[in-house]
Amino acid sequence: MRGFTWLWTAYAVSAYGTWVAFGAIPLLAIEVLHASALAVSVLEAAALAVAAVVVLPLGPWIDHRAKRPVMIGMDLVRFLATASVPLAYLLGLLSYGQLLVVSVVSASAGIAFTAASGAFLQHLVRGDRLLAANGRFESTSWVATAVGPPLGGALIGLLGPVTTILANALSYLLSALAIRRIRGSDVAARRDPATRLRAADLLTGWRIIRHERVLRRLFLNALSVNGLIMACAPLMAVLLLGEYHFPAWQYGLAFGVPALGGFLGARLCPHLVRRYGRHRVMIVSGWLRSLFPLGLAFVHPGVTGLLTVIVVEALLITSMGVFNPISATERLQRTPADHAARVLTAWTVSNRLVQAALMVIWGLLATLTSPLAAITFSGICLLATPLLLPSFADQKV
Repeated sequence: MRGFTWLWTAYAVSAYGTWVAFGAIPLLAIEVLHASALAVSVLEAAALAVAAVVVLPLGPWIDHRAKRPVMIGMDLVRFLATASVPLAYLLGLLSYGQLLVVSVVSASAGIAFTAASGAFLQHLVRGDRLLAANGRFESTSWVATAVGPPLGGALIGLLGPVTTILANALSYLLSALAIRRIRGSDVAARRDPATRLRAADLLTGWRIIRHERVLRRLFLNALSVNGLIMACAPLMAVLLLGEYHFPAWQYGLAFGVPALGGFLGARLCPHLVRRYGRHRVMIVSGWLRSLFPLGLAFVHPGVTGLLTVIVVEALLITSMGVFNPISATERLQRTPADHAARVLTAWTVSNRLVQAALMVIWGLLATLTSPLAAITFSGICLLATPLLLPSFADQKV
């Protein structure tokens, strides 16, 4: 289907651009603006929290708009915001405030784009093909995660960090051009022109999630798992780079190579579903992705410590590669088509806010104890998260 091919192309181009530029803005803040560690942490947390709040009213608006123009508009917003960074750098006008604004604007536009693209995918791909489509997006994401940071690191070493930010900006422009090539019908929920947006409309996505039992359990599981995993991301950097003095290339290797497991998991997902059934595979992979992070409690200095990180992360990400396409398919199939953007916005906003909050809490915990102790506690907490997954009795397609 040509429409899906162009949508996937847009996603792939922007995904590679994002991961090539991974860490470039914090690096600029540190090396060019001499920002403190706290300032860099605020930069990342603000992009998560502020963007989540800013984009909240866009959910109802996106539902009642044709999705392709929304996606193109969000890509152009991200292009302009991101392209302003290398321009300001060349003119000697770069500031911490600009980086903060760019981070928030880009994150906000990204959430809106994700909501619109998810609703459009639901319209474009139906039935059993939806799982295969989500699997393709998932595998692309993990390959970009594996390939992008090493490539970006090489470009930064040769040409400086603004090069990767410029590449990321161009990826949004190419994404918009790909979406413009999509032909055929679009999707927009009907709305009475006399009806105004009410405050209650902003909560529609959460109401739908709360009243649909499987959606509610998947939502709570996603919040807890993603939040606890992301809370440890900065702590792993402190532990490996600061306390254990791993070289930067080993740190990149520790998180780049395992990402290929996500590609493998996404490719295996349809075969496992055909053999064992969608719901059984979802439950098993959901349990596995919550068990493996506890292995990080055994990380230590040296080569064996590096191998421990690689093996644990590879097992975790492979499980996620299997679980995520099924979860995304369940979410779309159980969401009313005319409210898809609101549900996806509520889902993403909640995830971002919980991740930002847990990053702060786990940072304080690491300060009071140690990074390794905080990471270990996260792994212990994750052991309980599969209890939030839907039971077989809950799952009706």
